[in-house]
Amino acid sequence: MTAGRFVVAGTDTGVGKTVFAAGLARLLNAAYFKPVQAGLDGETDTETVRRLTRLPQRHFLPCAYRLRMPASPHIAARAEGVEIDAARLAPPADVAPLVVELAGGLMVPLTSERLFIDLLAGWGLPVILCARTGLGTINHSLLSLEALRRRSIPVQGIAFIGESNPGVEHAIERLGAVRRLGCLPPLAPLDRASLAAAFERSFRRADFGG
Repeated sequence: MTAGRFVVAGTDTGVGKTVFAAGLARLLNAAYFKPVQAGLDGETDTETVRRLTRLPQRHFLPCAYRLRMPASPHIAARAEGVEIDAARLAPPADVAPLVVELAGGLMVPLTSERLFIDLLAGWGLPVILCARTGLGTINHSLLSLEALRRRSIPVQGIAFIGESNPGVEHAIERLGAVRRLGCLPPLAPLDRASLAAAFERSFRRADFGG
């Protein structure tokens, strides 16, 4: 079962993929799954998505690992004496639609030997790559796309987050041979209503199989 099931990944930490994941989960009325949450002080990503969507509790799958330290999962796990079992991170096969949000970028280590991108190759789910629109995003985006394709991981498209930058966005679309899904602008205030309105203006449901 793959229809309506996506992995949301970022070109880097802090790109805005949690906000995008919330918008997509609301648009698709999807379940949300964060396999690894590293950093428990303040609002977690699952709590942010719940606040921004107000989807029922049943839409939120429990994290496989909740680690206190805001760090790469392999570092946070080591600090707590935890060994991450990759098998526990696999999205449940019987849940759709589903939005899976990674922790950080594609090359984030889960253990001393395995990266998140290694798991994506086995999952077979299409990846939505979230990228900034500012300086440096062309390099980060093209490298991320190359890494995904080298491992034969399907790419649904790229979602930009930030002030619109058409020249940069179209360069990535062209050079990366990737579908541009849209651009989610900065929102103030950022709440359920503003996100829903901006997401429906900026993205087409048809691009996500709906």
